[in-house]
Amino acid sequence: MLVNHGVSESLMKQVLEGCNEFFNLPMEEKMEFEGKDIWKPIRFGTGVDVKVEKFFFWRDFLKCYVHPHFSFPNKPKGFSEVAEEYSKRTREVIKELLKGVSESLGFEESYIEKAMNLDSGSQIFAANLYPICPQPEIAMGIPAHTDHGLLTLLIENDIRGLQIQHNGEWFNVHPLPNSFLVNSGDHLEILSNGRYKSIKHRAVVNNKATRISIAVPLGPSLDKVVGPAPELIGGETGRRAAYLPMTYKDYMERQLEGKPCLDHVRIPVA
Repeated sequence: MLVNHGVSESLMKQVLEGCNEFFNLPMEEKMEFEGKDIWKPIRFGTGVDVKVEKFFFWRDFLKCYVHPHFSFPNKPKGFSEVAEEYSKRTREVIKELLKGVSESLGFEESYIEKAMNLDSGSQIFAANLYPICPQPEIAMGIPAHTDHGLLTLLIENDIRGLQIQHNGEWFNVHPLPNSFLVNSGDHLEILSNGRYKSIKHRAVVNNKATRISIAVPLGPSLDKVVGPAPELIGGETGRRAAYLPMTYKDYMERQLEGKPCLDHVRIPVA
């Protein structure tokens, strides 16, 4: 949980309000952005009443690629400008956090930014709407998963629903006001050769109030091949590589299609 991050409370409220206004648009207007292609720059989808395994997937979403090129819906009025500023500010916060991560791994502060080509890094704006659910015990907002990328910043309205897994148990998250929830992603785990762990989390629904969340992950450039940092394996470290290298684009394609990609690149211990 991150406070004193420099992003104004007013901007955080504005972007949540913009999401609420977007999701309240008539369905035919939102469906202009509907699509199954994960590389579509702007994509709206609805999962309400779609059964996934033993649960109903109870969520509407808006996913936009906002860096290195900014793409966003042109409605409601003013939302795009707010989202662009929010994306810029969260990108700056993540880069600052990654400076500290770099130093914690024994590198200079700009190591990860340079190694992962973050000037061309892939950033996504992912807004989620979890409507009131009449039977929350048989529904799920988002099933258990980890995030691709390096770090994800998440905010939500006043309705709670995020859970994280620790030692096989699920725990509710209660964020502080005006704070970011920070999730470490798969590619930070890979790059650090397991010293940082990708956080498994999920979203649950309720029968009392609608929840809105916004997740903003930042990852390497799409063409970047990501594997353990060379300085963290072999030689004097005595450590072997624990993950196979893969381009960020290939990884995203596998994960966004629902395949367990982190397990795919993890090298089993002999």
